[in-house]
Amino acid sequence: MNAPAGAPSSAVAADRIGVLLVNLGTPDALGYWPLRRYLREFLWDRRVVDAPRLRWWLILNLFILTTRPQRSSRAYETIWNRERDESPLKTVTRSQAEKLAALAAGGELGAGDLVVDWAMRYANPSIRAGLEALRAKGCGRLLIVPLYPQFAGATTQSVADKVEEQLAKMAWRPQLRSVPPYYADPVYLDAIAGSIREGIAALDFEPEVLLLSFHGVPESYVEAGDPYYHHCVETARLLRERLGLSEERCMLTFQSRFGRAEWIKPYTDETVKALGGRGVRRLAVATPGFSVDCLETVSEIGIENRDFFLEHGGERFAFIPCLNDSARGMEVVRHIVANELLANRGPPEA
Repeated sequence: MNAPAGAPSSAVAADRIGVLLVNLGTPDALGYWPLRRYLREFLWDRRVVDAPRLRWWLILNLFILTTRPQRSSRAYETIWNRERDESPLKTVTRSQAEKLAALAAGGELGAGDLVVDWAMRYANPSIRAGLEALRAKGCGRLLIVPLYPQFAGATTQSVADKVEEQLAKMAWRPQLRSVPPYYADPVYLDAIAGSIREGIAALDFEPEVLLLSFHGVPESYVEAGDPYYHHCVETARLLRERLGLSEERCMLTFQSRFGRAEWIKPYTDETVKALGGRGVRRLAVATPGFSVDCLETVSEIGIENRDFFLEHGGERFAFIPCLNDSARGMEVVRHIVANELLANRGPPEA
């Protein structure tokens, strides 16, 4: 009898451990239609925009998706990887998966037979494609790795929702675990602090202020119980301790808001403008909540907020890149994966 489509070969026992790295997502190409498809999937997620569906459908389809794709495409053009015809988020996340697979092959994850793959929450490669690839390779146990240090419903929980949704559609129930938030993990904090020190040491000026800019969420989400804001506050506090900086020298801010609702504060763009206006001339910005550089870091921080600072009196500005697939970045990924595998040597619970 032939095996069902997608089922592992009889020669492959379904006892391997599949590790799926998951990041936010990126359009498949530049241009109006690829950006529209990506933005529609992203902004229709109830975890991202929790609004009455009919009202939000009208706003999204009649207004936002008629104009925003063009603007977003122009922004993506400033960071696009022309050689591979893709965004840096896709390039680096793929590299992280490949490097993690090499570490697994070398026995550096402290577990048995591992298979590593990667996916995006929105667009491609999809979570469904990643799950199907792991099932086809005989993985009966899965470890999902959302690459978000701080938990948020719009990121970590949305990944969990999508995994469960796709597993149900596949009629497949592997043993399942997910890496918990690692916002206070010493390995992550040491890597971020080391990257910031190294980035500042490479500058030809000394910043008067360092901003730690995290992606924002609406205030209503935090009021409803989302712990994201508190995770960011704790990350910033622990980084200040490692860097030996006060709150005045190392400030916490939030970026990337849209719409009319109040988002968690202080806002990065308003803070950058205010700092320039009050006489700060040298500024550096790091983004500890992002594991990989993307539109929100390279373009929004490195270009847009740099311009804000210079326009309001600032003179020197530096954006400190994310950990990406650097040695420090891969040590964080290796650590959070190995830690979860070693802490749970028994069969993962559903």
